[in-house]
Amino acid sequence: MVTLAERLLQALQRRGATEIFGIPGDFALPLFREFERTRTLPLYTLSHEPAVGFAADAASRIRGGLGVAAVTYGAGALNVVNAVASAYAERVPLVVLSGAPAAHEAASGYLLHHQVKSLDSQWRVFSEITADRARLDDAEAAPQQIARVLDAALRLSRPVYLEIPRDMPGRACADVPWTEAPVPDAEALDACADELLNRLHDAKRPVLMVGVEVRRYGLEARVAELAQRLDIPVVTSFMGRGLLTDTGAPVRGTYLGLAGAPELSAEVEGSDGLLLLGVIVSDTNFAVSAQRIDLRYAIQALEGRVVMGHHHYLDVPLPALVDRLLARLPGPTPARPRRVAPAAAATEPLVADDAPARPQDIATAVNDLMREHGAQPLASDVGDCLFTAMDMDPTALIAPGYYATMGYGVPAGLGLQAATGRRPIVLVGDGAFQMTGWELGNARRYGWDPIVLVFNNAAWEMLRAFEPRDAFNDLGLWDFASMAAGMGGDGYLVRTRAELQAALQTAHTTRGRFQLLDIRLAAGAQSPTLERFVKAVKRLSMPTAGLGKRPCRVVMNLVENGSIHAGDAGAQRACKNRPPSVLKSPTISS
Repeated sequence: MVTLAERLLQALQRRGATEIFGIPGDFALPLFREFERTRTLPLYTLSHEPAVGFAADAASRIRGGLGVAAVTYGAGALNVVNAVASAYAERVPLVVLSGAPAAHEAASGYLLHHQVKSLDSQWRVFSEITADRARLDDAEAAPQQIARVLDAALRLSRPVYLEIPRDMPGRACADVPWTEAPVPDAEALDACADELLNRLHDAKRPVLMVGVEVRRYGLEARVAELAQRLDIPVVTSFMGRGLLTDTGAPVRGTYLGLAGAPELSAEVEGSDGLLLLGVIVSDTNFAVSAQRIDLRYAIQALEGRVVMGHHHYLDVPLPALVDRLLARLPGPTPARPRRVAPAAAATEPLVADDAPARPQDIATAVNDLMREHGAQPLASDVGDCLFTAMDMDPTALIAPGYYATMGYGVPAGLGLQAATGRRPIVLVGDGAFQMTGWELGNARRYGWDPIVLVFNNAAWEMLRAFEPRDAFNDLGLWDFASMAAGMGGDGYLVRTRAELQAALQTAHTTRGRFQLLDIRLAAGAQSPTLERFVKAVKRLSMPTAGLGKRPCRVVMNLVENGSIHAGDAGAQRACKNRPPSVLKSPTISS
């Protein structure tokens, strides 16, 4: 007899899942017993459900296919909600397997432990953050339900939810079929591809920007070929940093608006034929643009549709569009667009002296390491560690750049190594480490040995950058280096650039145990990219309508701290009758 749980595991494996991350509970124990009995997929248990979700999310992001998180009913499943919400926002095909009460328990009339408002409360919560759901309470109907839900996850690149009552995992079940994917209309696809190529051909300044869906659908090799055949400038979005790094595609850098390289930003913002391929049009990708990108001239291919001005092509999957474009283009030309370094990329070797380590020194030290020993994948949390990653050499990078949830970095690094066998470098702030850094205690059981760089500035520095006077962003100093040994790793206290270089080299040569660098950063120390980002946000969010009525000295202060631009019309009006001492200032220019 083949059980329902075994059929489910086989279906997951056929769709690219290579492991399960989970935490057992009484409603999920029969399901976990089947995991262990069949050994179809390895099971990695962690310590807290948010980390289970983040690890499964990271496994899917880095290798493609489904990520799998298994939890118990109520207290377990509701703990993983934030991680699933992040996966939904960032287009990750994550499968949540949740145990649930058996049919006789549901009909008992008792309130059941882990129950919230009703037995269906959890189902309704997950209906908001998943693309499809099924309750596997009928063994005969289960194969079709499993196929529909799992194939929806892959087709839509979104999370899905399967609820498995605890009396069902051991039931006999038939094989899970494949559902037929909808076939796009050939004429509509042809018309879309023709119009897209005509727009690029007619544009004087075409640019291709690639985003996260390119990796979600396993399109990096094909998009790299498309970039070469189009022979136009290629950049990645902020969320797409690290895309195409192993393909040889002519990527010029990452678009960061006012926080990035001025020449690259000008090229993107001045394009009259901007092709956004799998790019989420979000604030993290475009909010700090020096000038608003006119989407009437942009071509947006995302979520199975293509928008060009007022023309909308529905039901055009990104893989089908890329294939149709390649079929219409000749082979690559000998010319290649010039590769431009990312904004403020650290190119000179680290000066290993007794100067205090800064975020840009971390970027330089990692670049030195990878240039000497080869590229390593990065798993980053949010905050200045992610902005510092923008100054590192292009390599595979996973991070929640849009949803921007804290606590992703460490469990994502574990999920990355479990799914690929590659040793990651994890970038994480001290605030995020306090949330999920303790999952490193599970690394020794499974032979994982990530290198973890903790940006320890005793604060939520990203938030303090916007509210420097408020005490609620202070965290107090935690000695993470001394905690590492108790979790089965090695810790290094780093204060200077010399200590940073030495600790990173030692960490690289030490295998079999996780390596944690507790890098003490001064309060207010920020990466150059974060500094530019904060100034850009303040400048673009500052109301300027009333500037002309303000004293010139007040306006000058706003210019000096980056809240507004010197060329702002309101600033010019305010300082029109400025005294001679102000006339000499280079800040306000006419």
